[in-house]
Amino acid sequence: MEKAKKQFKVPLLAAVIAAIIAGILGGIVLPDGIIRIFLTFNSLFSSFLGFVVPLLILGLIAPGIADLGAKAGKLLLITLILAYGFTLFSGFFTYFVCKYSFPYLLGSIAGNADLLDTAAASSLKPFFTIDMSPIMGVTSALILAFMLGLGIAACDAKSLKKVMEEFKDIIYKTIYKIIIPLLPIYIFGIFMDITVSGQVAGVLSVFIKLVALIFLITIVMLMIQFVIAGLVSGKNPFVALKNMLPAYATALGTQSSAATIPVTLKQTIGNGVSENVASFVVPLCATIHLSGSTMKIVACSLAIMMISAMPFDLYTYSGFIMMLGITMVAAPGVPGGAIMAALGILSSMLGFDDKALALMIALYIAMDSFGTACNVTGDGAIALIINKIYKP
Repeated sequence: MEKAKKQFKVPLLAAVIAAIIAGILGGIVLPDGIIRIFLTFNSLFSSFLGFVVPLLILGLIAPGIADLGAKAGKLLLITLILAYGFTLFSGFFTYFVCKYSFPYLLGSIAGNADLLDTAAASSLKPFFTIDMSPIMGVTSALILAFMLGLGIAACDAKSLKKVMEEFKDIIYKTIYKIIIPLLPIYIFGIFMDITVSGQVAGVLSVFIKLVALIFLITIVMLMIQFVIAGLVSGKNPFVALKNMLPAYATALGTQSSAATIPVTLKQTIGNGVSENVASFVVPLCATIHLSGSTMKIVACSLAIMMISAMPFDLYTYSGFIMMLGITMVAAPGVPGGAIMAALGILSSMLGFDDKALALMIALYIAMDSFGTACNVTGDGAIALIINKIYKP
């Protein structure tokens, strides 16, 4: 499984970029009949994705919560609180930065409700559609996942835990063998449809500006995290951050928190964190600390809402950010896992339709390395704080 993850990470980004370019070109040169074939595929894939999303939530979150709950002790509790706190801070910080900067960055694009309006995309329609109704709603899946995860941990339900682990393996296979391989074709169809409708220039403009802004937010976020860690631990925050740069660079290349753990661990110990604390905190935070992933999802979703003239407010986003930090638990083990886990609440809490969800996936994967690098580098800041305040 781990080998498959490493093999799939980099090609996925390349495939998505190639799909975007090919979709734009295809929308210009391909005849209507061919375009309708891909629109038919997109309709079927979108329905399948809607069917699978509640199962993804159940299969990823329940085993993750069960694993965390099975551990005990003060160290776990402190690490969980810090990781979740950093994730929430990242979400709210990104929300306010984007809320006040996007009106200037997006310019005339902001408020263009037709830009992502599915009905206005083009006059071309799929040849046929098939309704694949999910077996449960997103909210029901979340509640069931929490109930099963906490119940397995509290009751030490080994048989049920084994079942959930096997179900998680099925979900992993579904993602690796079906969703991820077909995702570039889906994105190809989306951008071909957008090109036919004449909206592609506006969408690409959003892409470019988001990449630049998210990179800047990543740097600021890491500096804030290490300043906090420095104040608590007494370490020079900029020296500590500099020492974590090998982990940042490794994450940029691998786009995998798990694959970066050895480097993150080595650099964290080099910052003066005890080996016992680092050996516990770093692997755990690779699963539960998602500042970078949260930052990307909040920024991309807010951009899409603004250009689509969708209503939003701090109250709505507060709930979304708090839920996001929970739903992404254990998702980093999957290629694009964070955005896959977030699809349900993007739809249920923010009202995203199929086209908006597809663009979220494309945006997220295109910037996957930035978020992963922010996640793993921030793990070093958390380890510094834990090393100072934890008393066995």
